[in-house]
Amino acid sequence: MAGMNTPLRFATKIAVLLRDDLAVWQRLNVTAFLVSGLGSAVPEVIGEPYVDGGDVSYLPMFRQPVLVFEGGKETLTAAHGRALGRDVQLSIFTADLFATGNDADNRAAVRAVPTGDLDLVGLAIHGPRVAVDKVLKGATMHR
Repeated sequence: MAGMNTPLRFATKIAVLLRDDLAVWQRLNVTAFLVSGLGSAVPEVIGEPYVDGGDVSYLPMFRQPVLVFEGGKETLTAAHGRALGRDVQLSIFTADLFATGNDADNRAAVRAVPTGDLDLVGLAIHGPRVAVDKVLKGATMHR
């Protein structure tokens, strides 16, 4: 248990930016989908598996906090544009994905829309702290 009270300062940041007009269930669903890609694209963000006192094993989780922000449609569009110009990993969720029911249809819905016309409702970012902070300019912490 040594070191449990010492917070770590990570060189990178994981952040989710959600559009502020989403229903609660949509915010939770979008967040779950967005962060699911980070573990495979950036495996170093995943910690070790958990084991309880009865030797039952559990899946590993992110080894650093995930910060959740919100903003209007314009904030998401601007953040998306800034993210594309920086060294960050990015996942997106568009409004069209609420009408699909599987991964293939999700990818087809995103593919059908030019980059500048995406109706973004959420994005997840992983990268150097400073770069992520710049991408999120104008967003506020989720309440």
